[in-house]
Amino acid sequence: MSIIAGSYERYIWGFKLKPTKHETETQTLTLSPLFSYPSHISSITTVACAGPAAASGGSDDTIHLYDLPSASSLGSLLDHNHTASITALSFYTPPSVPFPQNLISAAADGSVAIFSTDPFVLLKSFRPHKKAVNDLTIHPSGKLALAVYRDEFFAMLNLVRGKRSFSCRLGHEASLVKFDSSGDKFFMVVNSKVGVHQSEDAKLLLEVQNPSPKRILCAAPGESGTLFTAGEDKTITAWDTNSGKLAYSIEDAHPARIKGLVVLTRNDNDGASEDPYLIGSASSDGIIRVWDMRMAAKEKPKPLAETNTKSRLTCLAGSALKSMRRPQIGKQQAQKVVEENENSG
Repeated sequence: MSIIAGSYERYIWGFKLKPTKHETETQTLTLSPLFSYPSHISSITTVACAGPAAASGGSDDTIHLYDLPSASSLGSLLDHNHTASITALSFYTPPSVPFPQNLISAAADGSVAIFSTDPFVLLKSFRPHKKAVNDLTIHPSGKLALAVYRDEFFAMLNLVRGKRSFSCRLGHEASLVKFDSSGDKFFMVVNSKVGVHQSEDAKLLLEVQNPSPKRILCAAPGESGTLFTAGEDKTITAWDTNSGKLAYSIEDAHPARIKGLVVLTRNDNDGASEDPYLIGSASSDGIIRVWDMRMAAKEKPKPLAETNTKSRLTCLAGSALKSMRRPQIGKQQAQKVVEENENSG
C-alpha cells in the first residue's frame, strides 16, 4: 500500500505502508519513505493515486506524475487550456484492471481535462462552467463525472463526449462531491452537513449533520454505504449512509485539523476482506496516521502507523492495488501532451 501527500511548501511526500513483525509475533505497520522533493514551484493543491501511478496538481497550473514502484518522477503534463490552479484530480480504473485508464483534472478556471494513461496524452479539454471547480468525482462506469463549483453550481459531465450534460444551481456552495463504491449514490458536503443523493435523478435521500458545527474538509467513501469524514473538529467520523446514522468515530485523531482521508483496504475475492479496515489521515501540522477503524470502539484508539513530515499538508491519496505493470511514459510524452483537440468545448 502506498500513500502520497502534498503540502503548501511545494513538497510531495510518498510512503510505503509495510508490516513489521516483532519477536513476540505481534505485527505493526510502518510508513517507510519512498520520496520527498519539491515537485511544484508553488503549493500542491490536490493528489490522486491508483495502482502504481500517482499524480499531483498545484497552484502553478501543472500536473506532475509519479511511478510508485520505482519511487520516481515521470515529468509533468502541460494542458495549455488550464490557465489556473489545478483543484481536483481523479484516476479512473476499470474493474479487475491493475493500471488506471484515465486521469481527469479540474481547475480554478472551470476547465476539465481528460487524459489517457497509456501513454499519458490529452484526449479532451473543455470548460463546462467558467467558475472554479471545488471537487470532481468519477462514476465507477468511467462514463460520467460530477463537479461542484465555487459559485454554488453543480454539473454532470459526459466523459465519453467531453461535454456538460446537466447543470443546476444548488443555492449553497458544496465543497466536496463523492460517488459511493457502487455508483448508485453520491455525497455532497456543505460546511458541516453531508447530503446523500440518488445518482439516477440526484434526488436527496437524507442528510447527516456533523456532531460538531465545524467544517468537513475531506471525505472518503468506504464499502457498503459507509462514508468517512473529517475536518476542523480533528475527528474521523464513519457514517452509515443507508440509515443516516453515525456509526463510530475517533475523536482527537490529530492535534490539528484533518486535511486528507483515504481508504486503504478494499474487499477482494482473495481474502483481503479479512485484513484490518485501514484508513489514512493527514493533518495540517504535517502528521500522517494510519488507523484500523475497528478500534474506534475503544476509549483511546491508537494509530497503527504514524509519521511527521513537518510540512503543512494540504491533501492525501493512497493506493492499495497491486502493481502489475508500470506506466509507459517516455520523457517527451511526460512533458508534452497533445494541444489540439477535436470539437473543442
